[in-house]
Amino acid sequence: MTKTHRSKAAFTVAVTSGLVLGGVAAPAALATPSADAVIAEVYGGGGNSGATLTSDFVELANRGAAAASLAGFSVQYLPGSASPSSTWQVTPLAGSVAPGGRYLVAESKGSGGTVELPTPDATGTIAMSATAGTIALVSGTTALTCKTAADCAADTRIKDLVGFGAATVREGSPTAAPSNTTSVARGTALADTDDNAADFTVGAPTPTNTAGESTGGDTGPAPTPAKIHDIQGTTRISPFKDKKVGDVTGVVTATRTFGSSRGFWLTDPNPDSDPRTSEGLFVFTGSTSPAVAVGDAVTATGTVREFYPDAPATSNYQSLTELSSAQWTVGSHGNALPAPTVLNPDTVPTTYAPSPGGNIESLPLEPTKYALDFWESHESEIVSVTDARVVGPSNSFNELYVTSKPDQHKSVRGGSVYLGYDQLNSGVMKVSSLIPFDQRPFPKLNVGDVLTGTTSGPVEYSNFGGYTLFASVLGTEKDNGLQAETTRKQRTGELAVATYNVENLAPGDPQAKYDRLGEAIVTHLATPDIVNLEEIQDNSGATDDGTVAADQTLQKFTDAIVAKGGPRYEWRSIDPVNDQDGGQPGGNIRVAFLFNPARVSFVDRPGGSSTTAVGVVREHGKTHLTASPGRVDPANEAWTTSRKPLAGEFVFKGRTVFVIANHFNSKGGDQPTHGRFQPPVRSSEVQRAKQATVLRGFVDSLLAADRSANIVVAGDLNDYPFSPAVQTLTAGGALTDLIASVPEAERYSYVFEGQSQVLDHILASKAPRGVDYDVVHINAEFADQASDHDPQVIRFRPGAGNAVLDGLYDLLDWLEQVFGK
Repeated sequence: MTKTHRSKAAFTVAVTSGLVLGGVAAPAALATPSADAVIAEVYGGGGNSGATLTSDFVELANRGAAAASLAGFSVQYLPGSASPSSTWQVTPLAGSVAPGGRYLVAESKGSGGTVELPTPDATGTIAMSATAGTIALVSGTTALTCKTAADCAADTRIKDLVGFGAATVREGSPTAAPSNTTSVARGTALADTDDNAADFTVGAPTPTNTAGESTGGDTGPAPTPAKIHDIQGTTRISPFKDKKVGDVTGVVTATRTFGSSRGFWLTDPNPDSDPRTSEGLFVFTGSTSPAVAVGDAVTATGTVREFYPDAPATSNYQSLTELSSAQWTVGSHGNALPAPTVLNPDTVPTTYAPSPGGNIESLPLEPTKYALDFWESHESEIVSVTDARVVGPSNSFNELYVTSKPDQHKSVRGGSVYLGYDQLNSGVMKVSSLIPFDQRPFPKLNVGDVLTGTTSGPVEYSNFGGYTLFASVLGTEKDNGLQAETTRKQRTGELAVATYNVENLAPGDPQAKYDRLGEAIVTHLATPDIVNLEEIQDNSGATDDGTVAADQTLQKFTDAIVAKGGPRYEWRSIDPVNDQDGGQPGGNIRVAFLFNPARVSFVDRPGGSSTTAVGVVREHGKTHLTASPGRVDPANEAWTTSRKPLAGEFVFKGRTVFVIANHFNSKGGDQPTHGRFQPPVRSSEVQRAKQATVLRGFVDSLLAADRSANIVVAGDLNDYPFSPAVQTLTAGGALTDLIASVPEAERYSYVFEGQSQVLDHILASKAPRGVDYDVVHINAEFADQASDHDPQVIRFRPGAGNAVLDGLYDLLDWLEQVFGK
């Protein structure tokens, strides 16, 4: 079955008011309003990502004065976008539902969730969509055949019907779309107006059976009185998890009124004396905007949940303690808000997390020792920061990253540099906005810009970026004028080799992207002689149609360079085997060489293919490749579903240079740095370690044939200078990772979750002389990017393997510098 997910991108809720077929609005199904049994609630997210309940369910209710027999009845389900091949699925019913009572029908069970339904009154196997479909209460157990609202309206067997989300078959307009964590339910009056949108609202699922049992078999005793700090407790998991609590008091400090995760934050103005226990709590209302205002004094009742963005049993992320299925009363309005926690440079601890080697959820919080514990101890409370410097640019999800520690590993351009597994920048936090975008558009800021004045709001854990400040007060944007860098032009005697990940470049991309990439090559990189490219997609882009050639992509790129005043580059690449090199499905990304034939020659040697391994031979006193271009050991299991390195042989001023273009496997699958497992397991490192071993073996074979070989290894290695993979490549000094030659404040080419870091590398053997290296920052720090990576360039004089010739070349280079020729 297909299940939907609570999505990071779900910032708006679409309510479909009528499906138009062939230009004519489809009529709504109008079952005669039932005097007794009706559909009361529908939930299709059971067992899905982020769900608490393990099963889908349909709940019936009796709005009549006498028991309603369900003998011979059924509930039936039709997918939301009913097609001619769609069929109704049937679950037979038995027994009856008491007046004012409930009747629970359990349906398909998923792999996620942790809470079982109460004992169902009937059980089926229907796998319902979480977001769109139709449920009918039918007199009889024969499957319905109607596929349109009009046809179903004419079927007298239908006693009640609800179309939820974008359902073709419904009464009136369909309900708003539920999700993995929300259901659609009638109000307490069980009104049946023949308009599903009017009768049903979206909220937390509340399955109840004929015995009155709710989730988990709870027979509904009085909820346990609890203060917010009691609910939050002294660890990451509430001691009241999955229990009903009442008399929860606090002042509303902020509301979230858009998206699929709406609700409000409460803070108890009467805190306890334990710094480990947060006084804040999020009250989840699903897709329904909460009917409260900031400053309201609220007393609430509900069920305590630990929300995970995926299956709780296997999640790598931390949870958010929240109150769901909540009811509340407002005692007074306009109350003063509790004072926020002010984030000064020394407020958040420097050490990031306890590292016991496993799940930290059960550990007592130590908020004065660990940054993650500090944030957890303030979960859902208001925090504020003044004049917050941006360390991660605004993105398409209307988020950015700031730091409360402006001097912590500060980069030369205002970011926060990541220098080691144990040196995460603990002051970094994500900022999102609670202010409706029509009132204030989200700012578009670059690294080094500032949110001046106060930025404040509740802090909450998010799997997309860790602890997040949801700003109800957003500082004023200050543009600090970050500019794209430009490197110098190589001298006549210098060979310039660049590497650039161009982020899934395909012919269908806008011309504006090609223009910006062309401008980068010509102006910002000063037309390097050789450019290693990563993420060149095939001619059909992400369409998975068997295309593997990328000549159109490369032609369009080289044309863009010429249009910007650059040289006519030639290219060399090897097409991969279809769908075997990972990346965006259907894209067949690969590495490729561009080179300027006016400055450097490419040695074309036949024999290279997608599956043929390139070798090294020495003939007549010279070392060369068996194929150029050629792939490095492409059949080795180290390259499974990953890009294979491309080796090329170039000649510059009579000297041979071997360039190897790379794009190692991604970090997908690694546990997050801010997750519940500390230290996080970096499972993707295993494959990169194997890739580094294979690549290093090839480099060693070149050096074994010629210890003075000019070798440049470049590309997106998807790993850090301190990683095992890069350490394998540099072991023994055979290769030097040039990022280590620049000051720490300049060691980055990529910005992720506010951490400026190195994924792209240029490594060189000992032979190149007069090495000059530069990371050219033009993308990663900017809200407006042509790619998410910054390019790099190395300029050097290839060694000749002869001291006399090397001395002569040194003299010629000196003369060029002195006389400008």
